[in-house]
Amino acid sequence: MKHPKEFQIKDFNYDLPANRIAKYPLDERDLSKLLVYRENNIKTDIYRNINNYISENSLLVFNNTKVIHARLHFKNATGGKIEIFCLEPSGNAELSSAMSQHQIVEWECLIGGLDKWKEKTISIQTNNFLLNAEILKRNVHSFTIQFSWQPEDVTFAEILDQVGQIPIPPYLKRESEEVDLNRYQTVYAEQKGSVAAPTAGLHFTNLIFEKLRAKNVDIDYVTLHVGAGTFKPVKSETIEEHDMHAEWIEVERASIEKLLFHISAEHSNQNVIAVGTTSLRTIESLYWMGVKAQQNLDASLLELEVRQWDAYELQHNGSAKDALHSLLAWMTKNEVKKLICKTQLLIVPSYELKIADGLITNFHQPGSTLLLLVAAVAGDDWKTIYHYALEHDFRFLSYGDGSLLFKKKLK
Repeated sequence: MKHPKEFQIKDFNYDLPANRIAKYPLDERDLSKLLVYRENNIKTDIYRNINNYISENSLLVFNNTKVIHARLHFKNATGGKIEIFCLEPSGNAELSSAMSQHQIVEWECLIGGLDKWKEKTISIQTNNFLLNAEILKRNVHSFTIQFSWQPEDVTFAEILDQVGQIPIPPYLKRESEEVDLNRYQTVYAEQKGSVAAPTAGLHFTNLIFEKLRAKNVDIDYVTLHVGAGTFKPVKSETIEEHDMHAEWIEVERASIEKLLFHISAEHSNQNVIAVGTTSLRTIESLYWMGVKAQQNLDASLLELEVRQWDAYELQHNGSAKDALHSLLAWMTKNEVKKLICKTQLLIVPSYELKIADGLITNFHQPGSTLLLLVAAVAGDDWKTIYHYALEHDFRFLSYGDGSLLFKKKLK
């Protein structure tokens, strides 16, 4: 098979009518349609019944990130509107730490209405808070903004909660509304830091979790803070020219040990299923970090971080068990209980899943890196899956319906 750098983006396009994009969520999360794909067979159900398709003793891995109110609306001295969209902390600062800062912080941001920003500092004043913003630097694709606020004893996360708006996807072509405050978060969202929701998880309810636990399905959580790059269109003709966005992940040692237990178990029907492309990229990144640790136990955490083409260019011969054992050994040696780092892992056709056996995910935009990831899981059958979804009135994108895709036969 040719190197993934040579793949043509045009081969991963399809016609998505505007009226198939779900602008609002259904009234009940778990009544969304569910497409189940396994061994070339497709059937339709609803998420409330997803437990019927998950084998006993399987492990479902969820992303427990929480969407922050990253969109800030300022006005200049004459009332002109300026929007600041917070992307990530400046200077590669660790995201959780930046969210907990007091008094002052620097972030990389996008600015709407830049021509209206005439003063050095612009402000948002509420009954309880004063937030100031100042441009420190203009970058290639963003601006470095310094935020300062009163009172100083509250965190930046608390400031955003009070004065910001939740950043719903741009393709919805509407302003955020009251319904989005609740429905553009998963019911298990916990770790603040994303500017987009891990949308596969939006369908899950406490009822579904009860059904899964009753079936002895194991559940665990990792964190990948979804960046605005998830909406970044692939504008190049080939994948080689596309710069994959890097995102922060946080994984506890106990989660790696749980993954190792499940991929080592003797149960013939066991699966590790990633709930969402972000969970998949996180657990697959652990494999490649383990490969690097295997090759150099003295590597720094920065050296273990996964780059865009590592999965296609690193030499690796060991199993997933070997890789996770090596990663745990590295953590022991370096007294690390929780991995907090970035991943730039790009999953496209020709990639073979190392840890995950399946994926739960929504239906994605044509020509996007998310669709290429689906094509890596389902092969050329992605076309059949998406044609079926369009023919059977599935709703698409963030607030749409979803799918359960199995990569291979049960173990």
